[in-house]
Amino acid sequence: MEAYGRFYARGELFEGYFKIANGILDFEGLKFELKSVKFLPPVKPEKIVCVGLNYIDHAEELNMEIPDEPVIFLKPPSSLVGHEDCVEIPELPKGLNRVDYEGELAFIIAKKCKNVSAEDFEDYILGYSCFNDVTARDIQKIDGQWTRAKSFDTFACLGPYAVKIDPSNLKIETRLNGKVVQSSTTSNLIFNVGSLLEFISEIMTLRRGDVIATGTPAGVGRVRRNDVVEVEIEGIGILRNKFV
Repeated sequence: MEAYGRFYARGELFEGYFKIANGILDFEGLKFELKSVKFLPPVKPEKIVCVGLNYIDHAEELNMEIPDEPVIFLKPPSSLVGHEDCVEIPELPKGLNRVDYEGELAFIIAKKCKNVSAEDFEDYILGYSCFNDVTARDIQKIDGQWTRAKSFDTFACLGPYAVKIDPSNLKIETRLNGKVVQSSTTSNLIFNVGSLLEFISEIMTLRRGDVIATGTPAGVGRVRRNDVVEVEIEGIGILRNKFV
């Protein structure tokens, strides 16, 4: 498998394309045992654009109507962490302390773009990655908008790397302490990758490294300290984070 990412190995920082096979990461001829590599978020985005209510089964779960156009919001780059990094559950007021996982497919922008046609989306994608849109659910409900609930430090998990792949029908699964809690496929997306890129790029200029998270399927739920959440997407890999 060929992937793009950022990682530490043997005390050095590496960034770029590499190959993974049989437990070995090959970066331009330099070979590392995969278990010895520390992956960072694959990019350093200027912005993280997220999509809400974008799976048919999630809309059905919430008894909500399918939206006519994508519902988008932003997470700050300061919320970003990578594979095997810890997610810090903040000290929240009593009665407002629920924090949820949301496993998602994310795509990463390859080059500066504006007003992209949905048919041309592949020309602007660096790769696809796993994403966990961690959310302070009680705060989201009382605020009526999502910025505070979605923006705490470490609330955007991305990784372990980015892979070029057909995103149209990938199995996506989230596990909480080893138990499957979300299971769907990207064929259930209400707005697919091309549609999202067209819609978002009509609003804002996107730059290389920007991240777009495509929304979560049914099965979102609460996490507590010492829980481990894994987001696995077919053909990409597993993003694992412990909550502390």
